[in-house]
Amino acid sequence: MTNRTQIRLALPSKGRLELQALEFLSMAGLPIFKPNPRQYQATIPALPELSVIFQRAGDIVVSVRQGSVDFGITGLDAVEEKRGENGEVLILHDHLGFGQCALKLAVPESWSEVVDLESLRRKAELLGHPLRVATKFPVLTGRFLQKHAIPHTLIAAEGTLETAPNIGYADLIADLVSSGQTLQDNRLRPLLDGEILRSEAALIANRRALREHPAVLEMGRQLLEYIEAHLRAKENLLVIANMRGESPAQIAQAMFTRQVIGGLQGPTISPVLVRDKEQNWYSVTIVVRRDQLSQAIAELRSIGGSGIIVTPVTYIFEEEPPRYKAMLAAVKEFNHANPPSY
Repeated sequence: MTNRTQIRLALPSKGRLELQALEFLSMAGLPIFKPNPRQYQATIPALPELSVIFQRAGDIVVSVRQGSVDFGITGLDAVEEKRGENGEVLILHDHLGFGQCALKLAVPESWSEVVDLESLRRKAELLGHPLRVATKFPVLTGRFLQKHAIPHTLIAAEGTLETAPNIGYADLIADLVSSGQTLQDNRLRPLLDGEILRSEAALIANRRALREHPAVLEMGRQLLEYIEAHLRAKENLLVIANMRGESPAQIAQAMFTRQVIGGLQGPTISPVLVRDKEQNWYSVTIVVRRDQLSQAIAELRSIGGSGIIVTPVTYIFEEEPPRYKAMLAAVKEFNHANPPSY
Protein backbone atom coordinates (compact mmCIF):
# COMPACT_ATOMS: atom_id res chain seq x y z
CA MET A 1 0.00 0.00 0.00
CA THR A 2 3.05 2.22 -0.36
CA ASN A 3 2.37 5.68 -1.90
CA ARG A 4 -1.39 5.13 -2.21
CA THR A 5 -4.41 5.52 -0.01
CA GLN A 6 -7.00 3.34 -1.75
CA ILE A 7 -7.35 -0.25 -0.52
CA ARG A 8 -7.38 -2.65 -3.46
CA LEU A 9 -8.98 -6.02 -4.18
CA ALA A 10 -7.97 -7.88 -7.35
CA LEU A 11 -10.42 -10.25 -9.08
CA PRO A 12 -9.95 -12.57 -12.09
CA SER A 13 -10.40 -10.69 -15.35
CA LYS A 14 -11.78 -13.45 -17.56
CA GLY A 15 -13.22 -16.93 -17.83
CA ARG A 16 -15.34 -19.02 -15.54
CA LEU A 17 -13.39 -17.94 -12.44
CA GLU A 18 -14.31 -14.29 -13.06
CA LEU A 19 -18.03 -15.10 -13.40
CA GLN A 20 -17.99 -17.32 -10.34
CA ALA A 21 -16.13 -14.72 -8.25
CA LEU A 22 -18.63 -12.01 -9.19
CA GLU A 23 -21.56 -14.29 -8.42
CA PHE A 24 -20.03 -15.36 -5.11
CA LEU A 25 -19.44 -11.79 -3.94
CA SER A 26 -22.95 -10.79 -4.99
CA MET A 27 -24.45 -13.70 -3.03
CA ALA A 28 -22.32 -12.67 -0.04
CA GLY A 29 -23.84 -9.17 -0.13
CA LEU A 30 -20.86 -7.58 -1.88
CA PRO A 31 -22.05 -7.01 -5.47
CA ILE A 32 -19.56 -5.41 -7.85
CA PHE A 33 -20.49 -2.15 -9.58
CA LYS A 34 -18.76 -1.97 -12.97
CA PRO A 35 -20.43 0.71 -15.11
CA ASN A 36 -18.34 -0.11 -18.18
CA PRO A 37 -17.73 -3.82 -18.87
CA ARG A 38 -14.54 -2.92 -20.76
CA GLN A 39 -13.00 -1.21 -17.77
CA TYR A 40 -10.62 -3.02 -15.47
CA GLN A 41 -11.72 -1.10 -12.38
CA ALA A 42 -14.89 -1.30 -10.30
CA THR A 43 -16.29 -0.66 -6.83
CA ILE A 44 -18.22 -2.49 -4.13
CA PRO A 45 -20.99 -0.17 -2.86
CA ALA A 46 -21.16 -2.02 0.46
CA LEU A 47 -17.45 -1.33 1.01
CA PRO A 48 -16.82 2.13 -0.51
CA GLU A 49 -13.24 2.26 0.82
CA LEU A 50 -12.35 -0.75 -1.34
CA SER A 51 -11.33 -0.39 -4.99
CA VAL A 52 -11.64 -3.40 -7.31
CA ILE A 53 -9.29 -4.14 -10.19
CA PHE A 54 -9.37 -7.06 -12.63
CA GLN A 55 -6.25 -9.04 -13.48
CA ARG A 56 -5.21 -12.44 -14.78
CA ALA A 57 -5.32 -15.13 -12.11
CA GLY A 58 -1.53 -15.46 -11.82
CA ASP A 59 -0.96 -11.71 -11.90
CA ILE A 60 -3.23 -11.31 -8.89
CA VAL A 61 -0.82 -13.32 -6.76
CA VAL A 62 2.18 -11.35 -7.99
CA SER A 63 0.43 -8.03 -7.28
CA VAL A 64 -0.48 -9.12 -3.76
CA ARG A 65 3.05 -10.41 -3.16
CA GLN A 66 4.59 -7.13 -4.32
CA GLY A 67 2.11 -5.04 -2.35
CA SER A 68 0.52 -3.11 -5.23
CA VAL A 69 -2.74 -4.89 -4.30
CA ASP A 70 -3.89 -5.59 -0.73
CA PHE A 71 -6.36 -8.43 -1.31
CA GLY A 72 -7.08 -10.88 -4.10
CA ILE A 73 -9.41 -13.72 -5.02
CA THR A 74 -7.86 -16.32 -7.30
CA GLY A 75 -7.26 -20.04 -7.58
CA LEU A 76 -5.17 -21.76 -4.93
CA ASP A 77 -3.14 -23.28 -7.78
CA ALA A 78 -2.00 -19.81 -8.88
CA VAL A 79 -1.32 -18.84 -5.25
CA GLU A 80 0.95 -21.80 -4.59
CA GLU A 81 2.71 -21.42 -7.93
CA LYS A 82 3.49 -17.71 -7.64
CA ARG A 83 3.46 -16.79 -3.95
CA GLY A 84 7.27 -16.78 -3.71
CA GLU A 85 9.40 -17.17 -0.63
CA ASN A 86 9.12 -13.79 1.08
CA GLY A 87 6.07 -14.70 3.16
CA GLU A 88 4.09 -11.66 2.04
CA VAL A 89 1.17 -13.63 0.56
CA LEU A 90 -1.17 -14.66 3.36
CA ILE A 91 -4.07 -17.01 2.60
CA LEU A 92 -7.09 -15.71 4.53
CA HIS A 93 -9.61 -18.27 3.20
CA ASP A 94 -8.84 -21.27 0.99
CA HIS A 95 -12.35 -22.76 0.68
CA LEU A 96 -14.60 -20.21 -1.00
CA GLY A 97 -16.62 -22.99 -2.57
CA PHE A 98 -16.07 -22.34 -6.29
CA GLY A 99 -13.36 -22.81 -8.89
CA GLN A 100 -12.71 -26.42 -7.85
CA CYS A 101 -10.15 -28.28 -9.93
CA ALA A 102 -6.96 -30.29 -9.50
CA LEU A 103 -3.47 -30.05 -10.95
CA LYS A 104 -2.68 -33.53 -12.26
CA LEU A 105 -0.15 -35.45 -14.30
CA ALA A 106 -1.66 -36.96 -17.45
CA VAL A 107 -0.07 -39.40 -19.90
CA PRO A 108 -1.08 -40.57 -23.38
CA GLU A 109 -3.66 -43.37 -23.44
CA SER A 110 -1.20 -45.35 -25.56
CA TRP A 111 1.00 -45.69 -22.46
CA SER A 112 -1.25 -48.46 -21.21
CA GLU A 113 1.42 -49.80 -18.85
CA VAL A 114 1.75 -46.41 -17.08
CA VAL A 115 -0.92 -46.07 -14.39
CA ASP A 116 0.92 -44.53 -11.42
CA LEU A 117 4.16 -42.82 -10.43
CA GLU A 118 6.08 -46.07 -10.04
CA SER A 119 5.24 -47.22 -13.57
CA LEU A 120 5.97 -43.69 -14.82
CA ARG A 121 9.44 -43.95 -13.30
CA ARG A 122 9.97 -47.27 -15.10
CA LYS A 123 8.79 -45.66 -18.35
CA ALA A 124 11.49 -42.99 -18.01
CA GLU A 125 14.12 -45.70 -17.54
CA LEU A 126 12.83 -47.55 -20.60
CA LEU A 127 12.92 -44.41 -22.75
CA GLY A 128 16.44 -43.65 -21.56
CA HIS A 129 15.93 -39.90 -21.09
CA PRO A 130 14.20 -37.57 -18.64
CA LEU A 131 10.48 -37.25 -19.30
CA ARG A 132 9.46 -34.03 -21.04
CA VAL A 133 6.60 -32.51 -19.05
CA ALA A 134 4.62 -29.60 -20.51
CA THR A 135 2.99 -27.40 -17.87
CA LYS A 136 1.93 -23.91 -16.90
CA PHE A 137 2.91 -24.70 -13.30
CA PRO A 138 6.67 -25.37 -13.34
CA VAL A 139 7.19 -24.65 -9.63
CA LEU A 140 4.51 -27.03 -8.34
CA THR A 141 5.14 -29.65 -11.01
CA GLY A 142 8.92 -29.63 -10.59
CA ARG A 143 8.63 -29.88 -6.83
CA PHE A 144 6.23 -32.84 -7.11
CA LEU A 145 8.33 -34.74 -9.65
CA GLN A 146 11.51 -34.16 -7.69
CA LYS A 147 9.84 -35.37 -4.49
CA HIS A 148 8.88 -38.62 -6.22
CA ALA A 149 12.25 -39.03 -7.99
CA ILE A 150 10.81 -38.84 -11.52
CA PRO A 151 13.55 -37.87 -14.05
CA HIS A 152 12.11 -34.92 -15.95
CA THR A 153 12.60 -31.82 -18.04
CA LEU A 154 9.96 -29.10 -17.70
CA ILE A 155 8.61 -27.42 -20.81
CA ALA A 156 6.90 -24.11 -20.09
CA ALA A 157 3.71 -23.71 -22.13
CA GLU A 158 1.04 -21.03 -22.32
CA GLY A 159 -1.32 -22.44 -24.93
CA THR A 160 -3.35 -25.64 -25.00
CA LEU A 161 -1.36 -28.30 -23.21
CA GLU A 162 -3.48 -31.29 -24.18
CA THR A 163 -2.04 -31.38 -27.70
CA ALA A 164 1.61 -31.46 -26.56
CA PRO A 165 2.06 -35.27 -26.44
CA ASN A 166 0.28 -35.73 -29.78
CA ILE A 167 2.38 -33.07 -31.46
CA GLY A 168 5.50 -34.58 -29.95
CA TYR A 169 7.11 -31.75 -28.01
CA ALA A 170 6.26 -33.34 -24.64
CA ASP A 171 5.83 -36.85 -23.26
CA LEU A 172 3.14 -35.94 -20.74
CA ILE A 173 1.49 -32.91 -19.21
CA ALA A 174 0.69 -31.41 -15.82
CA ASP A 175 -2.48 -29.35 -16.07
CA LEU A 176 -5.64 -28.33 -14.25
CA VAL A 177 -8.43 -30.87 -14.50
CA SER A 178 -12.11 -30.33 -13.65
CA SER A 179 -14.31 -32.97 -15.24
CA GLY A 180 -11.52 -34.71 -17.15
CA GLN A 181 -13.46 -34.54 -20.42
CA THR A 182 -10.80 -32.43 -22.17
CA LEU A 183 -8.14 -34.99 -21.32
CA GLN A 184 -10.32 -37.78 -22.64
CA ASP A 185 -11.06 -35.87 -25.85
CA ASN A 186 -7.30 -35.60 -26.45
CA ARG A 187 -6.60 -39.25 -25.60
CA LEU A 188 -4.88 -38.47 -22.31
CA ARG A 189 -5.34 -40.17 -18.95
CA PRO A 190 -4.52 -38.88 -15.42
CA LEU A 191 -2.28 -41.02 -13.23
CA LEU A 192 -3.96 -42.64 -10.24
CA ASP A 193 -1.57 -40.98 -7.78
CA GLY A 194 -0.56 -38.05 -9.97
CA GLU A 195 -2.55 -35.31 -8.25
CA ILE A 196 -0.15 -32.46 -7.52
CA LEU A 197 -2.60 -30.04 -5.90
CA ARG A 198 -6.34 -29.81 -5.25
CA SER A 199 -7.47 -26.26 -5.82
CA GLU A 200 -10.39 -23.88 -5.45
CA ALA A 201 -10.84 -20.14 -5.14
CA ALA A 202 -9.02 -18.48 -2.25
CA LEU A 203 -8.93 -15.06 -0.62
CA ILE A 204 -5.38 -13.78 -0.13
CA ALA A 205 -3.82 -10.65 1.34
CA ASN A 206 -0.51 -8.84 1.58
CA ARG A 207 0.80 -9.54 5.06
CA ARG A 208 2.82 -6.34 5.30
CA ALA A 209 -0.21 -4.20 4.42
CA LEU A 210 -2.24 -5.95 7.12
CA ARG A 211 0.54 -5.34 9.62
CA GLU A 212 1.33 -1.72 8.81
CA HIS A 213 -2.07 -0.25 7.89
CA PRO A 214 -4.97 -0.51 10.36
CA ALA A 215 -7.46 0.35 7.59
CA VAL A 216 -6.32 -2.68 5.56
CA LEU A 217 -6.57 -4.92 8.62
CA GLU A 218 -10.09 -3.64 9.27
CA MET A 219 -11.01 -4.28 5.63
CA GLY A 220 -9.70 -7.82 6.00
CA ARG A 221 -12.01 -8.27 8.98
CA GLN A 222 -15.01 -6.98 7.02
CA LEU A 223 -14.32 -9.21 4.03
CA LEU A 224 -13.98 -12.25 6.26
CA GLU A 225 -17.13 -11.30 8.18
CA TYR A 226 -19.22 -11.19 5.01
CA ILE A 227 -17.63 -14.28 3.47
CA GLU A 228 -17.71 -16.47 6.58
CA ALA A 229 -21.28 -15.47 7.42
CA HIS A 230 -22.41 -16.17 3.86
CA LEU A 231 -20.65 -19.53 3.61
CA ARG A 232 -22.05 -20.65 6.92
CA ALA A 233 -25.56 -19.54 5.97
CA LYS A 234 -25.31 -21.25 2.59
CA GLU A 235 -25.17 -24.63 4.30
CA ASN A 236 -28.19 -23.97 6.52
CA LEU A 237 -31.89 -23.15 6.40
CA LEU A 238 -34.20 -21.30 8.79
CA VAL A 239 -37.12 -23.46 9.89
CA ILE A 240 -40.17 -22.11 11.72
CA ALA A 241 -42.93 -24.34 13.09
CA ASN A 242 -46.01 -23.97 15.28
CA MET A 243 -46.27 -26.34 18.22
CA ARG A 244 -48.59 -26.99 21.15
CA GLY A 245 -47.03 -27.45 24.55
CA GLU A 246 -47.20 -26.75 28.24
CA SER A 247 -44.27 -24.33 28.19
CA PRO A 248 -41.19 -23.33 26.13
CA ALA A 249 -39.05 -25.44 28.44
CA GLN A 250 -41.17 -28.54 27.84
CA ILE A 251 -41.04 -28.06 24.04
CA ALA A 252 -37.29 -27.44 24.10
CA GLN A 253 -36.73 -30.59 26.12
CA ALA A 254 -38.70 -32.62 23.55
CA MET A 255 -36.61 -31.10 20.76
CA PHE A 256 -33.33 -31.89 22.52
CA THR A 257 -34.25 -35.58 22.49
CA ARG A 258 -34.13 -35.52 18.67
CA GLN A 259 -31.00 -35.55 16.53
CA VAL A 260 -31.07 -32.46 14.30
CA ILE A 261 -33.65 -29.96 15.62
CA GLY A 262 -31.70 -28.61 18.56
CA GLY A 263 -30.67 -25.46 16.68
CA LEU A 264 -27.23 -23.79 16.75
CA GLN A 265 -27.27 -23.01 20.47
CA GLY A 266 -30.88 -24.05 21.01
CA PRO A 267 -34.35 -23.27 19.63
CA THR A 268 -35.99 -19.86 19.85
CA ILE A 269 -39.48 -20.38 21.25
CA SER A 270 -42.08 -17.63 21.60
CA PRO A 271 -45.82 -17.70 22.40
CA VAL A 272 -48.40 -17.47 19.64
CA LEU A 273 -51.42 -15.31 20.52
CA VAL A 274 -54.49 -17.40 19.70
CA ARG A 275 -58.22 -16.93 20.12
CA ASP A 276 -58.61 -20.17 22.09
CA LYS A 277 -57.09 -19.27 25.43
CA GLU A 278 -57.24 -22.87 26.61
CA GLN A 279 -54.51 -23.99 24.18
CA ASN A 280 -50.87 -22.98 24.48
CA TRP A 281 -49.32 -22.51 21.05
CA TYR A 282 -45.72 -21.59 20.47
CA SER A 283 -43.63 -20.61 17.46
CA VAL A 284 -40.36 -22.52 17.24
CA THR A 285 -37.45 -21.19 15.19
CA ILE A 286 -34.31 -23.21 14.49
CA VAL A 287 -31.44 -23.32 12.02
CA VAL A 288 -30.82 -26.72 10.41
CA ARG A 289 -28.31 -28.02 7.92
CA ARG A 290 -29.63 -28.00 4.36
CA ASP A 291 -28.82 -31.69 3.91
CA GLN A 292 -30.75 -32.55 7.09
CA LEU A 293 -33.98 -30.74 6.19
CA SER A 294 -36.08 -33.85 5.57
CA GLN A 295 -35.03 -35.35 8.87
CA ALA A 296 -35.68 -32.06 10.68
CA ILE A 297 -39.24 -31.84 9.32
CA ALA A 298 -39.92 -35.44 10.33
CA GLU A 299 -38.58 -34.81 13.84
CA LEU A 300 -40.65 -31.64 14.25
CA ARG A 301 -43.79 -33.47 13.15
CA SER A 302 -43.03 -36.32 15.55
CA ILE A 303 -43.36 -33.92 18.52
CA GLY A 304 -46.40 -32.04 17.19
CA GLY A 305 -44.92 -29.47 14.84
CA SER A 306 -47.17 -28.08 12.10
CA GLY A 307 -47.35 -25.14 9.70
CA ILE A 308 -43.65 -25.57 9.01
CA ILE A 309 -41.98 -22.73 7.08
CA VAL A 310 -38.54 -23.10 5.51
CA THR A 311 -36.55 -20.16 4.20
CA PRO A 312 -32.94 -19.57 3.09
CA VAL A 313 -30.52 -17.80 5.39
CA THR A 314 -28.46 -14.88 4.05
CA TYR A 315 -25.89 -14.63 6.85
CA ILE A 316 -24.98 -16.34 10.08
CA PHE A 317 -22.57 -14.07 11.96
CA GLU A 318 -20.50 -15.52 14.77
CA GLU A 319 -19.11 -13.51 17.66
CA GLU A 320 -15.80 -13.35 15.79
CA PRO A 321 -14.93 -15.31 12.64
CA PRO A 322 -12.28 -18.00 13.33
CA ARG A 323 -10.42 -17.01 10.17
CA TYR A 324 -10.20 -13.41 11.41
CA LYS A 325 -8.54 -14.68 14.56
CA ALA A 326 -6.19 -16.73 12.39
CA MET A 327 -5.37 -13.62 10.34
CA LEU A 328 -4.49 -11.65 13.48
CA ALA A 329 -2.32 -14.50 14.73
CA ALA A 330 -0.49 -14.75 11.39
CA VAL A 331 0.19 -11.01 11.31
CA LYS A 332 1.42 -11.05 14.92
CA GLU A 333 3.66 -14.05 14.23
CA PHE A 334 5.15 -12.28 11.22
CA ASN A 335 5.80 -9.22 13.39
CA HIS A 336 7.87 -11.26 15.80
CA ALA A 337 9.78 -12.94 12.99
CA ASN A 338 10.40 -9.62 11.19
CA PRO A 339 10.69 -6.83 13.78
CA PRO A 340 10.69 -3.31 12.34
CA SER A 341 14.03 -1.57 11.91
CA TYR A 342 14.57 1.95 13.20
